[in-house]
Amino acid sequence: MAVTAYRQAQQEGQSVVRTAILDAAKHLLVAEGPAALTVRRISGEVGCSTKVIYTLFGGKDGLSEALWLEGFARLEARLLAVPAQEDPLPALHAGLAAYREYALDEPDYYRVMFQNAMHGFQPAPDAVATGRRTFDILVEAVAACLEAGRLRGAAAGEIADVLWMAIHGAVSLEISGFFDSAEAERRYRLLYTSVLTPFLT
Repeated sequence: MAVTAYRQAQQEGQSVVRTAILDAAKHLLVAEGPAALTVRRISGEVGCSTKVIYTLFGGKDGLSEALWLEGFARLEARLLAVPAQEDPLPALHAGLAAYREYALDEPDYYRVMFQNAMHGFQPAPDAVATGRRTFDILVEAVAACLEAGRLRGAAAGEIADVLWMAIHGAVSLEISGFFDSAEAERRYRLLYTSVLTPFLT
């Protein structure tokens, strides 16, 4: 069934409202903590009725999960935007750099995703599976390097795990203010190249 221009406009409008609500919830969470995440408070920040939030998210629990998933969706989009290259190793490096750039550009979402900003929140299993797709991008990039003979010595999942452990620690420290950006960028490259060195052919 064809989507009418009117229906498309409705859908686009709903998407804009949804994004505004999620961003308002994110800022409230970071500025004031989980107690600020009430439907009434968020609706006041956005300037919409509470009914809109219940319609779009089903309430606070649905909004919390949507906030968590939005962070992963934005990270996934950033990683998928990394240009393809003939040599998969520089492409892997570019993906690792994109991970850091995302954390710096979206630190509030990064904290929601990985630093337990919403205390007590537990995503549903299907939400966890959706978020896991972002890690699969890293596994696939490592697998491409193994297939091309650029890496060796371990399975793609193992190398990707080690890389993720390292880069997550690095960006978590950086967004917490422990390094200035110029110093952190150099050391971040040194970190992931050092992790990869034992696996280079």
